[in-house]
Amino acid sequence: LVKILAARLIGLQVAAVCNFCSLPIASTRHRLRLRGGFSAEHLRMANSGSEAKKRIGTHDGTFHCDEVMACWMLHQTKEFAGAQIVRTRDVKTLSEMDIVVDVGAVFDPSSHRYDHHQKTFTDTFDEKHVTTKLSSAGLIYKYFGREILQNIVKNVEIDYDKLYYLIYDNFIEEIDAVDNGVECYPADAVPKYKVSTMLGQRVGRLNPSWNDQGKKPDEQFQKAMQIVGDEMESIVEYYAKAFLPARSIVYAAISSRLDYHPSGKIMVLKTACPWKDHLFEIEQELQANLIYAVYEDQGGSWRVQAVPERPNSFLSRKPLPEAWRGVRDQALSDLTGVEGCIFVHATGFIGGANTQEGAMKLAEMALEI
Repeated sequence: LVKILAARLIGLQVAAVCNFCSLPIASTRHRLRLRGGFSAEHLRMANSGSEAKKRIGTHDGTFHCDEVMACWMLHQTKEFAGAQIVRTRDVKTLSEMDIVVDVGAVFDPSSHRYDHHQKTFTDTFDEKHVTTKLSSAGLIYKYFGREILQNIVKNVEIDYDKLYYLIYDNFIEEIDAVDNGVECYPADAVPKYKVSTMLGQRVGRLNPSWNDQGKKPDEQFQKAMQIVGDEMESIVEYYAKAFLPARSIVYAAISSRLDYHPSGKIMVLKTACPWKDHLFEIEQELQANLIYAVYEDQGGSWRVQAVPERPNSFLSRKPLPEAWRGVRDQALSDLTGVEGCIFVHATGFIGGANTQEGAMKLAEMALEI
């Protein structure tokens, strides 16, 4: 019995080696080293095939619409269809990516680097769009948009060049503007109500179009019900489980503001949370006037964020200093004298440092400038 089991075990081992050796090999440098065991490269090939999958790099931590859209659009291209998304800020890892969006402080289409946060970046979509700088979404659309559109809308006789500009004006520019803090209306205009979902337009687009009689109105109505239901459930979940519980955190931070700075204009949140709407209400209650909020982000670094003029405004009461904007890493530390700086956004509404002490120092210095 022992001999039989041993023979079967040897047979399984030989079969496994033979099956592994039958994998397609791209070149002689990938030959399997049977005596010395399998290298990490060999094992990777066994799992993914002989052709390495393309990789798209973007930043980790809180994600935003622009890089999410950029990555989705890249998946609609021939070159990056099915590419792996790698979310990191590690410089070495990013240097190994086939394409990088929204991180890295480099804009260079020839090497597929598409960041827009650096101080020197001023590109817009074209000469007609002079106000809205491109975000990573706009960058990917500008350089890959025509191919993306042809892959979305196939076998249709249309003017794709006209479509290219229509989609930017009616869809992508909004993403660029929001990410770059461009106000949609004059700063002194106060909206009469909040627009947070564009749900009405999304429902309206489900109605059968004038030249598409294949869609049944009642079926489209059911789809619309599903969309509005999902949206309402999502909104209710957010306000019940995230927004309302955050009020006590913001209240405690504003109440203890003098513990962190004698001016009472800097609050330190014990955790990142929705704070802006609560702040304006609690300020009136406690007769406070905050300028900066300091908090730890999801990645463990710290942020200093300027308080906006209104909850949904891109304008801040006191943005971070002009000289700091668009500068990052060691260059920012050299400029400010604060160790461990990470960045200051090009609009000055937010900055970051590795430690709470660093973020506090930036806030304190900004108050005095």
